[in-house]
Amino acid sequence: MVFIIETRPYVPWDLMERFLTDAFIGYGVPPQDAAICADVLLESDRRGIESHGCNRFKTIYIDRIAAGIQNPVTKIDIIRETPTTAVLDANDGMGMVASHRAMSMALDKAGQYGLAMVAVRNSTHYGIAGYWASMATKAGMIGITGTNARPSIAPTFGVENMLGTNPLTVGFPTDEDFPFMLDCATSITQRGKIEYYARIGRDTPAGMVIGRDGSAMTDSVQILKDLTTGDAALAPLGGIGEELAGYKGYGYATVVEVLSSALQAGSFLKALNGLDAQGKKQPYHLGHFFLVIDPEAFLGLDSFKKTCGDILRGLRASAKAPGCDRIYTAGEKEYFVWLERKDLGVPVGESVQKELLAVRDTLGLPYRFPFEK
Repeated sequence: MVFIIETRPYVPWDLMERFLTDAFIGYGVPPQDAAICADVLLESDRRGIESHGCNRFKTIYIDRIAAGIQNPVTKIDIIRETPTTAVLDANDGMGMVASHRAMSMALDKAGQYGLAMVAVRNSTHYGIAGYWASMATKAGMIGITGTNARPSIAPTFGVENMLGTNPLTVGFPTDEDFPFMLDCATSITQRGKIEYYARIGRDTPAGMVIGRDGSAMTDSVQILKDLTTGDAALAPLGGIGEELAGYKGYGYATVVEVLSSALQAGSFLKALNGLDAQGKKQPYHLGHFFLVIDPEAFLGLDSFKKTCGDILRGLRASAKAPGCDRIYTAGEKEYFVWLERKDLGVPVGESVQKELLAVRDTLGLPYRFPFEK
């Protein structure tokens, strides 16, 4: 694995966690909920998935609370419940809080009956999808989750953004030091990655985004603007057209869209663009689903973990391509990032530093960060 030499300053994990928690509280999020939100964001940075970590703290959560399109207090209604299923309404509250409740319910139900699924409607961005699947793997269960999102992906042979990046995430407990964790969007890239490119002044690689005229777009800042107006769209996983099997990503994105809306009678496609009929900002009304399978209901957890581990070790031990000295399995690289960062802290770039300071100063919080001169 090639590590990039880190030049950004680090902020200790405990300091960042306290700050994020207090900042959420300062914007009206109850303390227990604020702690959940902070932990979800930091989990992204622990895994090196910075497109969903502190990079998004202000722009996705704080700014939306301030704009009145996301409720800091999450009122969760149970619309329907059976022994193995439930439908929740998050009432446009904190998606991370609603998701914690939903996955907790699914884990409890699966522990009793072997399988369970909980669907959520009228929610907001729920952070890194892998966080929720990890709740299951830590409990010795299989976790599967997905969420729809504001329109970004064009259907195969189309140029209009219709589907969200719609991650389909699966976590398996294993007999290794880390679980198998496949956490990725059904688009060839995600909006958060382009936001990250824009922050660091980098172009988006050609082939990831298609313009209304059918051409590839690379200007990250312009792409973000055009994704909002509908003048650009992300390619589905696999790429544009059928030659590289983009129809597969398009199909999986549709699966997630259906499971994130049809079971819970929620919003979908263009209704998720965050704008009302007059073009004014409104809540996103996102939907999520959480499926949990308990291996104990089959042939037992230990048997499952060993077989899963054997499969992963077999894959990593297979023949390598010329010039490649290692094969990885999903979740392994993220584990290595955590081993590297756990004693160092969160690396924070200049743009995020400014956002942290802006929130701190607005709230008058008594924090000082290592990057301040």
